[in-house]
Amino acid sequence: MQNPFGNNNNNDQNPFDLNNLPLPPNYAKIVNDQGQIRIAKVGISWTTLWFGPLPALFRGDYYNFILMIVLDLDYALVVLFFGLNWLTQFPWPSLVFAILYNMMYFKHSFNIGYRPADQRSRELLERFHYLKK
Repeated sequence: MQNPFGNNNNNDQNPFDLNNLPLPPNYAKIVNDQGQIRIAKVGISWTTLWFGPLPALFRGDYYNFILMIVLDLDYALVVLFFGLNWLTQFPWPSLVFAILYNMMYFKHSFNIGYRPADQRSRELLERFHYLKK
């Protein structure tokens, strides 16, 4: 399979081999001891900015999904209790989670037994401080 991303990760042997998937430069691949592979973007989560906690639900990341729902509800209750209606004019929680969600996803995955699948992913995660050196 030809690599459309141009990062010298061509897989000419077997196009269905999941260990050598061509990945965009800002995506990391992590794997656990059972061989389950997760691929996710490193950096700002634009889908979380536009759709709130739904990307976490679709990824099966129930821990962060519930965390985002609870914090969104807390934000709404504080705004209503103190009468700060001007804060509802802009989706502040979505902006904060858009910046932090991919880091939260990777760190939670590391806590449940995932690790970088290859050296490129490890270097990318270390460069963005998602993983300690």
